[in-house]
Formats: sequence, structure tokens, C-alpha cells
Amino acid sequence: MLVAPSILSCDFGNLARDVKAICEGGCDFVHVDVMDGHFVPNLTIGPVVVEAVAKAATKPLDIHLMVENNTFFVDLFAPIKPGFISFHIEEEKHPHRLIQKIRGLGIRPAIVLNPHTRPESIEYLLEDLDMVLLMSVNPGFGGQKFIPSVLEKVKRMKDLIEKRNPKCLIEVDGGVNNENVQDLKRAGVDVVVAGSYVFKHHSIPEAINSLKC
Repeated sequence: MLVAPSILSCDFGNLARDVKAICEGGCDFVHVDVMDGHFVPNLTIGPVVVEAVAKAATKPLDIHLMVENNTFFVDLFAPIKPGFISFHIEEEKHPHRLIQKIRGLGIRPAIVLNPHTRPESIEYLLEDLDMVLLMSVNPGFGGQKFIPSVLEKVKRMKDLIEKRNPKCLIEVDGGVNNENVQDLKRAGVDVVVAGSYVFKHHSIPEAINSLKC
């Protein structure tokens, strides 16, 4: 299992310290939640702060856009050269065009599905994606409880991916911890995002290692 700790749960007064801690603790990606206060009722960070994260990180950034006007935000964050940029299918009218744009910028494209969104809604985009992110909470805030029905959704998505693009990763974000990570692995998840579980643990390396099943 690959692990992408979400800096949404870190101590922003010690941002560089916490980013270095998760990288040294064995994470695979640094997950960055970008919220605009419109698509979700929360407002987080812009490119200046993410540039600071990139400087402190020794692992690729995994930028998750929870915004309106995806193209505008892709252009904002592309110069930072993250490993992934993911956008919500619920907000994008021209997803294939945006996927091509992200890949053309040398970044791996990913699509995010809210808990209620059916896996089949992106079936015909899978061949062009490097990752699908399934939300296991409603987006906007950290520390929420995992929605169990997402496990069945992961299995359905895995079946579609096996048919269309076996190299496409499945990522799950929301309420992930050492108690449900084995179930996620069995369902077909490749990458887990964990915020509160990692940053509130007494040992960041231990928390990350406990998710690497």
C-alpha cells in the first residue's frame, strides 16, 4: 500500500517540519488539499504555500483540487510540478480536455469521485488516467468518519480499471486508519490518504508503517 499523508491535518505553524517528518517517516506522496470555499465550504491553501511544501518535501506532491474552475487552478499549480493533480468529475464539464492539459504539462492526471458518484460515470475516461481518487468522506474537512459503502465502490471501480486501464491506481481519501486499511487493500486500493491518523499519532513513522499493508 502506498501512503499519502494529507497536510490538511498538520501543524501549519510548523509546516516545513511536518512535511519533512512524513517524508522521512516513509510516505510515498505528500497529499495537498486545495479548497476554494465554493465547491466545498472550506478554504485552504494557494500556490505560495504549496511552493513551500514542495521545497520541504522529498516525495512527489499529490494535489487534490476541490474547486470550481479547475483549469484556472491547474494553471496556478502546474509550475510547482506535482506528481499528480486530481480534479472532481462533479465539477468538470470537459474532463477529457482537462486530462490532456494536465498530462501535457508533465503531470499525472487523476479524477476524484465524491461518495455518491457512480464509478461508471468515468468509465470512458479511465484509459487516459493515471489514478482515480474515491472519497470515503464528504470533501471539505479533515477528521471525518469513513463511509463503509465505499469498499463496494472500490471493487466496482477495480473491475472497470482491469478492463480499461490496469495501470491506473485507485486512491481512497477520508477516515483511513490501521483498522480499515486491510479491507481497503483487499478491495483493490493502491494508495491511501490519511491526515488525522498520521499527524495525531504519537509516532509519524509508526503511523505510516501501519498503513503499508
